[in-house]
Amino acid sequence: MKSKKRVQDTLNHKQPDRIPIDFGGTMCSGMHVTCVAALRDYYELEKRPVKINEPFQLLGLIEDDLKEVIGVDFAAINGRNTLFGFPNENWKEWRLENGLEVLVPEKFNTTIDTEGNTYIYPEGDLSVPPSGKLPKSGYYFDAIIRQEEIDEDNLNPGNNLQEFKPITEEDLDYFKNAAEKEVKTGYALVANFGGTALGDIALVPGPFLKHPKGIRDVAEWYISTAIRQEYVHTVFNKQTDIALDNLKKLNESIGSLVDAAFICGTDFGTQTGTFCSPKTFRDLYMPYYKKVNDWIHANTGWKTFKHCCGAIESFIPLLIEAGFDILNPVQCSASGMEPEKLKNKYGKQIVFWGGGIDTQRVLPFGTPEAVREQVLSRCEIFSQDGGFVFNAIHNVQAKTPVENIVAMIDAVHEFNGN
Repeated sequence: MKSKKRVQDTLNHKQPDRIPIDFGGTMCSGMHVTCVAALRDYYELEKRPVKINEPFQLLGLIEDDLKEVIGVDFAAINGRNTLFGFPNENWKEWRLENGLEVLVPEKFNTTIDTEGNTYIYPEGDLSVPPSGKLPKSGYYFDAIIRQEEIDEDNLNPGNNLQEFKPITEEDLDYFKNAAEKEVKTGYALVANFGGTALGDIALVPGPFLKHPKGIRDVAEWYISTAIRQEYVHTVFNKQTDIALDNLKKLNESIGSLVDAAFICGTDFGTQTGTFCSPKTFRDLYMPYYKKVNDWIHANTGWKTFKHCCGAIESFIPLLIEAGFDILNPVQCSASGMEPEKLKNKYGKQIVFWGGGIDTQRVLPFGTPEAVREQVLSRCEIFSQDGGFVFNAIHNVQAKTPVENIVAMIDAVHEFNGN
């Protein structure tokens, strides 16, 4: 069975020939560049530097030769620009602190301070303040808050809309060319068109903007969802209108090629609970999620993908009501997120994309045998009657032993009978 058919069966809650596998299909289901490099060495693939295709998290591009070894069933259709606002093109060499040589986009421009911290710049423009910081001995960039002083009496919601614009012909052509190229591979296509993330805290600081305006401080944004809800509603309402106009154009161009659309990465969960109440979610977020999902379901064949970490079992019925088809990363290590309970209560209504292995404890710190046992157990639980895409819980993190990553991959193949 080809990947596309396997995935379509899975997303429609039909039992596929085997569990489909995703690594690299989205920016929250990939691997740190050091892990990708280690896997290439382990499998004795062609020696070449790994490309960092998502610099914020330093994710490595999983190319076709490694995809084949892992058994990946997905290809990612992402926008032209990274989270720092420059395109993934014209690759150049860059060296990590541990000495690993990698490839980065041409406008991946950095400086290093006297303490050894590395700074990256929006659109690669060294003449403006940096928007990201990679701490010395760190493995990921942190967004730098560049919020201007807030004038409470003159807040303008339009300032928090500066990044949401009508899609350009250049971007439409980019998506079309990427989708037409990848569909020939037989992979299922996951598209991240952008513009539909409501209050995603990774995006609020505007790391891709040279001069972000509006409410851009993380804490201040969360405060705004409680005390400035009219402001947030105005932002979400206009953002959704722009997004729907863009989605209409994208659907006209490549709609039939896409299998799933990444809608939003806004997190609502902590390790033990949720950031807000169900009422706040229903009042503040659901109208806009539902508007986007309803349009997609009425006009396309796409399944809609919601990323949300944490202990969100109480929110899953709300996500289903809002029209989401897919939940990722299925953080089974959080309170109340036991695999058996999730599958029994919600397995017929939503696809679980992730949850295959605990990336907080078992994968990075367990033995290969412990990894194998957990993967086999999770596959047994989640795979019944379809509705399960194997992936780790979020990205495979830096410093994860390659032997454990291989044990995870081998265990999925073992379960699948490969």
